[in-house]
Amino acid sequence: MAKALKVDHTTVSRRVLALEEKLDAKLFEATSRGFVLTQAGERLLPQAEAMESATAAIQEAVGGENQTLTGSVRLGVPEGFGSQFLANELSKFRELHPEIELEFVANDRFVSLSKREADLSITLARPQSGRLISRKLTDYRLRLYATKDYLKTHPPIKTIDDLRHHSFISYIDELVPDPQLLYLHDIIGSPKVALKSSSIVFQFQATLAGAGISILHCFVADEYPELVLLLPKEVEVERSYWLNTPEDIHDLARIKAVSQFLSDVVKRQRKKLMGES
Repeated sequence: MAKALKVDHTTVSRRVLALEEKLDAKLFEATSRGFVLTQAGERLLPQAEAMESATAAIQEAVGGENQTLTGSVRLGVPEGFGSQFLANELSKFRELHPEIELEFVANDRFVSLSKREADLSITLARPQSGRLISRKLTDYRLRLYATKDYLKTHPPIKTIDDLRHHSFISYIDELVPDPQLLYLHDIIGSPKVALKSSSIVFQFQATLAGAGISILHCFVADEYPELVLLLPKEVEVERSYWLNTPEDIHDLARIKAVSQFLSDVVKRQRKKLMGES
């Protein structure tokens, strides 16, 4: 907190104590995980967030159109999309907005925008609750891949039925971040899954090492010549990413700048995302 406010810890402690005395309520308590909000602090949080958003809006409105875009923006993003797609585009964002600091929370599970775990989030499904502005960011495709070396030492694959003789790499069912990701069972029925991970990046690396067959994002797998696309007409999964922003900060200039950049990137890279490049 002190680092974010650009003051020392003593100053933060003194100001929190003064606020607690003024309100006659304890707002924080120390735990083994650090300081956490008390019930009184939780009740105060929505008003504090509203004040923060109002302050930011005033600063940007007063600054005018010529104000340099500054500040930090935290983006919650699915692991594969963030590390294997967006990361390759960030140099372009730095050229456009050198004063905006981007923070990425790589997590396939929902991050809480209401608790300010992030300013924007990209999710696999449209959130059904919360004061959010949500829109579809892009569609994308996944297909079946294995390495050339794996295919040399295993039975040939010409039909869906041939897949029953092969080992797959997939998610841990009970840890899957979204039911939409359990597509392997829909395609194969009862696949022989020899290696499981909650991380799609781990699954990709294991596939690249020849440990088995897996369903991977086309925007990653198609970049690697050692990977072979299998049964493209029979095995194709299409999903969508959604971009979500809290209503109260949706119109802030730095938030709009990040949102626009994301829209531009997926539009420019649509063929890659859809496996058509």
